[in-house]
Amino acid sequence: MSWDFALIFFVLAVIIPWRGRLRLKKLIAKPQVSSVERIALYASTIAFQWLAVAVVTWRAWVHGYRAAEMGLTAHNTTSLISAAIIGGATIAVLQWLNLRRMGRIPAKSRGVIQAIAERVLPQSTVELLPFLALAVTAGLCEEFLYRGFAMAVLARLGSPVWLAILVSSILFGLAHLYQGRGGFLSTMVIGAVLGSGRMAYDSLVPVIFWHTAVDVVAGMAGPRYLIEKQVVTNETLS
Repeated sequence: MSWDFALIFFVLAVIIPWRGRLRLKKLIAKPQVSSVERIALYASTIAFQWLAVAVVTWRAWVHGYRAAEMGLTAHNTTSLISAAIIGGATIAVLQWLNLRRMGRIPAKSRGVIQAIAERVLPQSTVELLPFLALAVTAGLCEEFLYRGFAMAVLARLGSPVWLAILVSSILFGLAHLYQGRGGFLSTMVIGAVLGSGRMAYDSLVPVIFWHTAVDVVAGMAGPRYLIEKQVVTNETLS
């Protein structure tokens, strides 16, 4: 593996997880997070992800990677669109039901998820719009980084498909390590599903929709089920 690709994998495996945990630690230390701070968080994350994609795209192009190798294809459009819509709708429903289930658990028993919900999830329409932009960005950028670039590099190194899916899923889970052990494991499982979808359809198109669906529902249903009404009121008045 070339030095620049090794550095990119180091950033994905170490720097991004460290950055996520550090940012969450700072947020949890605050008694509450203002609307302006949440919107700034969304904007900075969007900028960081697109910058990461730009750098990775540049280095992949230098090394002669083709768009098709990284899943940037849209052949058999009807099949891809059907998979994107049906899969996205299914995942959205499952995510909604999971959030509703979590909402029935006492807030004190939710651990770090509760802290994340109260400080990160949108709590007004003004916040929801940039959060949705973040959800779309995550669907595009993270799928390119983890299911596009990472899996393409592993494939060129001779990795079997199952190992490429596993490694990319672990990297994806590490990126969400700030959510705790449960968040890491559940995200890794989601990553395996997305990786399998990327290989099954030989394209990132369906999995971009699936990933976006998970984050969109989190932003819309998460506040409803995980944030106490009193907390929302206080944030609105602040």
